[in-house]
Amino acid sequence: MPDEDATVEAALREERELVLTLGGFALEQAGGVMVLNERIPVPRFNFVQYIRVHRNRQSAFLERALDHYFQRALRPSIRVERPVPDFLEDSLRRLGFRAGPNPMTLLLRARSSADLSTDPRYEVRPSTSTEVPSVAGFWAGASEQEELVRALDVAVHHPNPDEIVAPIVALRNGTPVSAALLHSYRASIGIHAVVTRSVDRGQGAATALVSGILQPPLVAASGAPVAMWSENPRLTEHLRPLGFEVRREYSVFELAPGTELSLPAVAPPAPPRWRPPRTRPSSSG
Repeated sequence: MPDEDATVEAALREERELVLTLGGFALEQAGGVMVLNERIPVPRFNFVQYIRVHRNRQSAFLERALDHYFQRALRPSIRVERPVPDFLEDSLRRLGFRAGPNPMTLLLRARSSADLSTDPRYEVRPSTSTEVPSVAGFWAGASEQEELVRALDVAVHHPNPDEIVAPIVALRNGTPVSAALLHSYRASIGIHAVVTRSVDRGQGAATALVSGILQPPLVAASGAPVAMWSENPRLTEHLRPLGFEVRREYSVFELAPGTELSLPAVAPPAPPRWRPPRTRPSSSG
């Protein structure tokens, strides 16, 4: 449906804008969009957002796209909408990419009538400035954490027009146990990077966090669609009672950790298969 396609495209744009506002950039070419963040070199911020390409143009697209990442020593993930074309999966496998076991699912919440219960065990609120450094550890390793904190500080306190960035935490007994990034761009809203501490998983913290974010004043009751991404079937099912519905599924292809960041060698130049005749036809006289 055209309206649904437009809503999905707006959600994809909102996700790109989140990476951009955290110091990244995006490059678009015929067939897909590349999102990069050199300062936070993790797949979550370095990915080909989608590929829609003709089989006879896939090699040119992949070579140009991967060259941007490999020159920067980045290991991107590549998302391909399901069902994945056989020719594209074959090409990605030859390049060393393998699809993960679970799809990356885009869920949209377009209705505000779902029951949003409050779990009294958790307090859900924006993180304070002093909490951001520890909360950033939910999303990045030690080597990337400092840069992420710096990028969040700029985005939260100096947002661009039509944009809001807010780290949100769910606290239990005063300690952050789950965190997410709330981001809005123009009329689109996204809840990103929902993570719970390993020792607190399976106790309803993530559900309480999302439910709390969806309630005013964090998300106004404007009827604007709210997007979430899930790579966990359990999380997807837990989001349905909150009003979320699956809209797109993408297979996520990634390189193995030991894979060399290079494209296959180009075949040596060969003489042309056809040559023009060397003699000119005799002129009639």
